[in-house]
Amino acid sequence: MAAALARLKDRNARDRVTISQMADALGLTKSTVSRAMNGYPDISEATQLRVKRMAEKMGYHPLSHAQAIKTGRTRSLGLVLQFADHDAQRPFLAEFLAGLSSGASTEGWTLTVAATDNHDELIETFRTILRDGKADGFILPRALSDDPRVRLLREADVPFVLFGRQETADGCAWFDVLGEDAMRDAVLHLAELGHRRIGFINGGRQYAYAGLRARGFADGMAQAGLGIDDQLIATDAMTLEDGARAAARILDAPDPPTAIVCAVDFTALGSYRAAAERGLKIGRDLSIVGYDGIPEGAYAHPPLTTFAVDNRAAGVALATLLIRRIKGEPLDALRTTVPATFVVRSSTGPAPTQQPKREL
Repeated sequence: MAAALARLKDRNARDRVTISQMADALGLTKSTVSRAMNGYPDISEATQLRVKRMAEKMGYHPLSHAQAIKTGRTRSLGLVLQFADHDAQRPFLAEFLAGLSSGASTEGWTLTVAATDNHDELIETFRTILRDGKADGFILPRALSDDPRVRLLREADVPFVLFGRQETADGCAWFDVLGEDAMRDAVLHLAELGHRRIGFINGGRQYAYAGLRARGFADGMAQAGLGIDDQLIATDAMTLEDGARAAARILDAPDPPTAIVCAVDFTALGSYRAAAERGLKIGRDLSIVGYDGIPEGAYAHPPLTTFAVDNRAAGVALATLLIRRIKGEPLDALRTTVPATFVVRSSTGPAPTQQPKREL
């Protein structure tokens, strides 16, 4: 058996296309071919494309351990998940991971995933991955306002890319969806429908997006010429239960709203519960707009108007940005934002002409 395996290994080694053969076929030096395969910025995009096409044609596959020795890279992207997050196991995670894996594999990289059960274990997990040399850089999902992951990786001079943004851009690359624009547009949509009393339920203040979405809501109200009533504002709502509690308080205000904008779809669906308990019909007596585009929203009664995020596309973009960051591209070229997609459904409608009558 051992002899047979040795013969097979020897035959595979003889049959494997070498970088020298690639260089001869292309009329380039081995160094140029190697640097093109590894995406070095001093090699033109045209040459990189030409080399990669020839590699596909000839079936050339660089040895991962040899590349690691030459470049000091494992060609692996790191991701640490926190299962303590309220929606860590939701369907969006599968789409996000699929996008990351696709983006990495397209460039010939792999994805190293670790998980923690709580925030206390988070930083130690990063340190362990760094110590063991299992990743060349990290994707940081769900950016925090005060993010210990960013501080650690900045100090360690390790490349990373955020799904989200930071107030201080130093050392940061990111991909983010413009949630603030979505909140503004949600208000303007409701104002066009005649709503003048509009409430707002924000997500967790620890997340960087919360401040952005609050500003977006305020901008929308200002553009619509509407005042903000603090009694119609809630924050730190992340779950169905949070949304139901926040909406209940807002709807029980002396002068309740005819519409509510929610920074998270889960809280929007929780608001449905509070409305039902008060005999209010969604889309007629109370309009609700969410954000995320979770599948549950499409099957709610009535279906939820929301701003949808393509989590698979986000994963692909983050993986691609991180590889470019690792290869040394300037940070200014590695900060990307895209709009969410507005999906109008039946949870929004014209403002009632008089104070809704609560059905008993």
